[in-house]
Amino acid sequence: MESAEIRRRWLSFYEERGHTVVPSASLIADDPTLLLVPAGMVPFKPYFLGEVKPPWSRATSVQKCVRTPDIEEVGKTTRHGTFFQMCGNFSFGDYFKEGAIKYAWELLTSPQDKGGYGLDPERLWITVYLDDDEAERIWHEVVGVPKERIQRLGMKDNYWSMGVPGPCGPCSEINYDRGPEFGVEGGPAVNDERYVEIWNLVFMQYERGEGIGKDNFEILGDLPSKNIDTGLGMERLAMILQGVQNMYEIDTSMAVIKKATELTGVEYGKAHDSDVSLRVVTDHMRTSVMLIGDGVTPGNEGRGYVLRRIMRRAIRNMRLLGAAGPVVLDLIDTVIGMMGQQYPELITDRERIEKVAVAEENAFLKTLKAGTNILDTAVTETKQSGGSVLAGDKAFLLHDTWGFPIDLTLEMAAEQGLSVDEDGFRRLMKEQRERAKADAQAKKTGHAGTGAYREIADKAGETEFFGYSDTEGESTVVGILVDGVSSPAATEGDEVEIVLDRTPFYAEGGGQIGDTGRIKVGSGAVVEIRDTQKPVPGVYVHKGVVQVGEVTVGDLVHASIDSRRRTAIARAHSATHLTHQALRDALGPTAAQAGSENQPGRFRFDFGSPAAVPTAVMTDVEQKINEVLARDLDVRADVMGIDEAKKQGAIAEFGEKYGERVRVVTIGDFSKELCGGTHVHNTSQLGLVKLLGESSIGSGVRRIEALVGVDAYNFLAREHTVVAQLQELIKGRPEELPERVSAMLGKLKDAEKEIEKFRAEKVLQAAAGLVESAKDVRGIAVVTGQVPDGTAPDDLRKLVLDVRGRIQGGRAAVVALFTVNNGKPLTVIATNEAARERGLKAGELVRTAAKTLGGGGGGKPDVAQGGGQNPAAVGEAVDAVERLVAETAK
Repeated sequence: MESAEIRRRWLSFYEERGHTVVPSASLIADDPTLLLVPAGMVPFKPYFLGEVKPPWSRATSVQKCVRTPDIEEVGKTTRHGTFFQMCGNFSFGDYFKEGAIKYAWELLTSPQDKGGYGLDPERLWITVYLDDDEAERIWHEVVGVPKERIQRLGMKDNYWSMGVPGPCGPCSEINYDRGPEFGVEGGPAVNDERYVEIWNLVFMQYERGEGIGKDNFEILGDLPSKNIDTGLGMERLAMILQGVQNMYEIDTSMAVIKKATELTGVEYGKAHDSDVSLRVVTDHMRTSVMLIGDGVTPGNEGRGYVLRRIMRRAIRNMRLLGAAGPVVLDLIDTVIGMMGQQYPELITDRERIEKVAVAEENAFLKTLKAGTNILDTAVTETKQSGGSVLAGDKAFLLHDTWGFPIDLTLEMAAEQGLSVDEDGFRRLMKEQRERAKADAQAKKTGHAGTGAYREIADKAGETEFFGYSDTEGESTVVGILVDGVSSPAATEGDEVEIVLDRTPFYAEGGGQIGDTGRIKVGSGAVVEIRDTQKPVPGVYVHKGVVQVGEVTVGDLVHASIDSRRRTAIARAHSATHLTHQALRDALGPTAAQAGSENQPGRFRFDFGSPAAVPTAVMTDVEQKINEVLARDLDVRADVMGIDEAKKQGAIAEFGEKYGERVRVVTIGDFSKELCGGTHVHNTSQLGLVKLLGESSIGSGVRRIEALVGVDAYNFLAREHTVVAQLQELIKGRPEELPERVSAMLGKLKDAEKEIEKFRAEKVLQAAAGLVESAKDVRGIAVVTGQVPDGTAPDDLRKLVLDVRGRIQGGRAAVVALFTVNNGKPLTVIATNEAARERGLKAGELVRTAAKTLGGGGGGKPDVAQGGGQNPAAVGEAVDAVERLVAETAK
């Protein structure tokens, strides 16, 4: 049975039994605590936590998931993979244990000709939680599973929670016996390789408290309603139904293995190491396609780093298998060919996915060459110092600057006999990530945890937003937080977060920053609002300072936004939509939005593009935008069903999560996007849009920065003033300025070359005199000295090499010259082959000299360079070099 058919049967089975089919959410998690969706229940998390009321009592989905904690195990075991599909059925206060168990058994064991999966009931084993007598009774008495095939396990294996205070409960797992060829008998408690888990039924019935780990927390009591969350691993079931040894050999993966063997000439199944590499390539390329398809682009942070890491592991493994040239395009096309039946959007978006993936491969192949040189140098320095462990900061540099995943550094270091200080590397990575995460979280929630906002939402309900039609109105204070703690009141000078029952303030989202303004109380109190955020769904938090008086929960207030600022932001947001459409018209649908930020009078727009956009294209895009402004097009917003919006061709905004009803913003006949932001009423209100330029912000992602309205006019006015000043200086017309300035720069460059040539000749004239001054130290010609201050490093190096080359007769020679440049001493030391044969290495000599100068240095045995902080120590450094030559020479 093909994977697509497994998926179809799952959804059909549960839909026929009253479940709403919920499409897979994006892999980009709508959760600040997650980078990517790691489990099928994640999109339903707000319902289980009670943050949002579920729109259905029963639901089912096949959710795309990515997990990377066990990435090193990929390819080595039968069941570890970074991308997988989780089939789930969910009950919100509807059926519970008996219903979930009966449904699962029916679907698994019903004959295939009757819509089931047709598994042999005799090969199914069940695990339940230690004291879950109810689940065991249902499995045995209601379903009929023999007691000898039901095993009880502890909290670590058969108890579920989210790892934080909230819903939890026992679970029951269904395992399939693959037979004696996979190990000893005894059930899943004995051998989880033979008895492979295929389905986990979670019975959410309790609330857990604080604690660490899977089994170290307190059960606080029963939940108000009992819920069901189950997850069946599609790839594991496909492995069983298709009769293959592991999940890499199922239909959607085996095609990729075959393509990789075709590209490398390596046969699958012949050798363990090459099989592991082929499986890594297969898994990682599937994951890459799905991530890029959902809008992730390679980078050095967050989701981008996950994608970059797995793509580069795949490419590296292809090279280990013998692939010499580019391979990603062929592998990507194979994945899309296999997965497109289940996810048609992959086929629609093929061109963009290919461009992003190929651009990353090209970047990595260049990086691999440059980074390898850096790694080789670090390895050499480590070995020369007698070490066997590559420093963590070196590994971090390779990652942060050159995009080397740590496992790639580990592999390449091991090939040269070194281990890597992983703890040091991970400490630096953790510090970097925590800084970024703390910045983002602090902006979103201030210093409060989300629990405080949830409590307000539970008591007062969601905030009503009326800011599309009005900029001010009457409201009631339903919650106040001071320093992140819920408070009944706030007084003058307090930094405060206020929640209203209804508000005209737009909360940051969809690329649009939050509104500012004032909240006034009838008593005369005034709160200056500096930002508006939505830390949990449906709750608008107004952040500001109490300027006068006291505000208390229950106060009737007048809320008013800074309308001039809002209008300027609205102009920027509408201009963003126009820019998006104009780019797509110019570059095609691959120029998909990858982020944006709309501020008063200016915006930035990120979009997918494998290369820089030509200046001529940018000019055309800008012209098209401004032509649309002149057409005086109306801007309107309509609320409709998501399916209707898609039929009308509305473009979805990057990173946004949409419900069944969506808001569609239409600008005349030019643009149509799903958007919750605020906009102008007519394009003429924008006045003018000026694109300042575009640049790269990551592999395959470009950024446009632009100005709108008065800000655009002021920019052009300043530009005009600058041009007028240049006209006066150069005495030419505006259109002549580029040619005139270019000619002047050319002359200046020629003059600098002549000066450089003269300076170099003057330095080299000293070579003959320096050779004559050579000292004899144990039969070695040693030339030392200080050349004029200000000598450039390159000139000093040339002089040292020239002097070394003038020492004839096969005589051993060491040349060590010094200069002071910008107040800091610099030295270059060179040795010839005869000196090196006598044990004299330039790198060791430079380190001694540089240490004396108060700095450091290094290089190769034949030539090395160093520097320091103390120019007064040059004489001491000369003496130190001469002493070391005398002591070291053999």
